[in-house]
Amino acid sequence: MNPTRKRRLIIVLLVLAAAVVAVGLTVFALQQNMNYLFTPSQVHAGQAEAYKTFRLGGMVKAGSIERSGDSLKVGFTVIDADGALPVEYTGILPDLFRDNQSVIATGHMAGDHFVATEVLAKHDETYMPKELKDAMEKAHHGKAVAANEAPQ
Repeated sequence: MNPTRKRRLIIVLLVLAAAVVAVGLTVFALQQNMNYLFTPSQVHAGQAEAYKTFRLGGMVKAGSIERSGDSLKVGFTVIDADGALPVEYTGILPDLFRDNQSVIATGHMAGDHFVATEVLAKHDETYMPKELKDAMEKAHHGKAVAANEAPQ
């Protein structure tokens, strides 16, 4: 092989290696920023154990909201058709947050309860986020989950 071809081959291989490293770093960075959505039954099944931070979606159980009198700390239970998970949140809740409403909370597990850093509530009585509806349907093996029905 003459020196010119050898030099071109080395340059092409170096550019190819740099492209592979750049793609690998991009994929790694995107994975770190992804938030996965799980329902309480999926969390109990262990599907969320691999994730440090994730989103929990479901309905706020009727009568489960407990507000602290001296701080912004709130405790409530998120339910789906097959599971329930206690949630702790410190901060100001959305105006539409109440019993029997769908909610998505971002946070992490701390023992047997979920510690939320952000809580989102649905915007009207007929809306359920598509992502939450799909996750609940998947968690319940294709059974339809109505947007305005709260499991008991």
